[in-house]
Amino acid sequence: MAEADKKKFSMPSSFTILLLLLAIVAIVTVIVAGVAPGEVTAAKFSDFFTAPVKGFADALPVCLFVFILGGFLGMMTKTGALDNGIAVLVKKLKGNELVIIPVLMAIFALGGTTYGMCEETVPFYALLAATMMAAGFDPMVGAATVLLGAGCGCLGSTVNPFAVGAAVDALRSSGIEADQTIIIGIGLVLCVVTTIISILFVMSYAKKVKADKGSTILSMQELKNAEEAHGAAAAEVNKDISLTGRQKGVLVIFAFTFVVMILGFIPIADLNEGVAAFFDSGSAYEAVETPVTTDDLVAAYDEANDTVTTVEGTVEGVAEGEVQTAQGWSAVITGLPIGQWYFDEASTWFFIMAIVIGIVGGLSEKDIVNTFISGAADMMSVVLVIALARGISVLMAATGLDMYVLNAAANALKGVSGVLFAPVAWLIYFGLSFLIPSTSGMATVSIPIMGPLAQQLGFSPEVMVMIFSSAIGVVNLFTPTSGAIMGGLALARIEWTTWLKFAMKLIVVLSIVCIVICTVAIMII
Repeated sequence: MAEADKKKFSMPSSFTILLLLLAIVAIVTVIVAGVAPGEVTAAKFSDFFTAPVKGFADALPVCLFVFILGGFLGMMTKTGALDNGIAVLVKKLKGNELVIIPVLMAIFALGGTTYGMCEETVPFYALLAATMMAAGFDPMVGAATVLLGAGCGCLGSTVNPFAVGAAVDALRSSGIEADQTIIIGIGLVLCVVTTIISILFVMSYAKKVKADKGSTILSMQELKNAEEAHGAAAAEVNKDISLTGRQKGVLVIFAFTFVVMILGFIPIADLNEGVAAFFDSGSAYEAVETPVTTDDLVAAYDEANDTVTTVEGTVEGVAEGEVQTAQGWSAVITGLPIGQWYFDEASTWFFIMAIVIGIVGGLSEKDIVNTFISGAADMMSVVLVIALARGISVLMAATGLDMYVLNAAANALKGVSGVLFAPVAWLIYFGLSFLIPSTSGMATVSIPIMGPLAQQLGFSPEVMVMIFSSAIGVVNLFTPTSGAIMGGLALARIEWTTWLKFAMKLIVVLSIVCIVICTVAIMII
């Protein structure tokens, strides 16, 4: 065969990478089970083949959210408001397109540090990929703006309930009361420093691409895919575009939808009870009493402890509780007030607003239905990537591999001096984060072990919380086991391997910065 006819090597797709990782994890469980048979269960062939399906079931709320989001974005595109809106925005920024990068990254960082903005960023990848292409950059600038902005906020969490909130609660369960002031202070330093570094990194790359399109890190195939997905919006910037009245209305609804979604996910009650009470105003509750018998108590105890209990005699009592008799005004649509939402509520909200946008945009009933279905169908590959990524975590949890590695890591830290404790603990958390990419899950299983260990060795458990937060935060900037990353990159039409090539130098720098900050903190606190 002639040399010209030979196929060039191309990096495997995200699906292949995730399947290979799943296979590696399954093999590792078999090896470790032979060494520690009582602690880790060897994965069977059936465990490997069913892991993606179980991952889909475990990530179902997120997957459904992505499907509905696809319908929502499809409706926006059909009205023409999104493409024209991006074109008008870029025209107004003519000559100052770079300004949008630090502004948006700072906003995403604020969301990350306060309420752990992660999966919620998925809708922004497609939007910013198109926006940045229209501004003369490439989709990588859009993806980096979202991922690095929110990611730096999360690694420098201050009041993020899914990171420091879960960690503080885990410490409290171990009998340790954490000083929130220390956590917020270290979190602010981590967030501000890493966000500034990331902004400079993204802006430097954006300038190069703006000056020379050939300097893009994306492959020809990725550029082609991005052009097919987002090129229409980018092309509009060169036309004399104006927004119709309907399109202006659609854009207002579009912005309102995202603002409400963000507020819905923020745990407002933890930040301000008065604001939370405002969003829940109008709700009413009624006290109820339920008789409790001996059989009820025995059944509840046996179910919780997997036992069979026999009780002589009888016990009678009353269980006091309350039921909601009226919903607050912000819970009328989704069932939960703003500030208590999760993916079911967000999915409901986007579904309703997609229909509203279709009506305001002047679409017919048939157009609304067909557009929504088509937009949701476009998200199938994204959903499958999320399911595969979650399947790896499900397999590790089912076999006990995650806890085995965690306990081994904690034992390795015993007796380590202060100057080495923070870097070693950070690196251990860095490695563990590949096994348990869930921030709240990692906090729940690890902090009751690592927090008391730090205190026992004379170190601050608060700094240990920030070691955990920053380490898992850095890993969640690139780990393929994160459904948010893989799904977001798929929306931007960027392969994971390309993202890794783009961000690796920055990730190394951010890792060093986090280790230095945490080491200094543990030496002086």
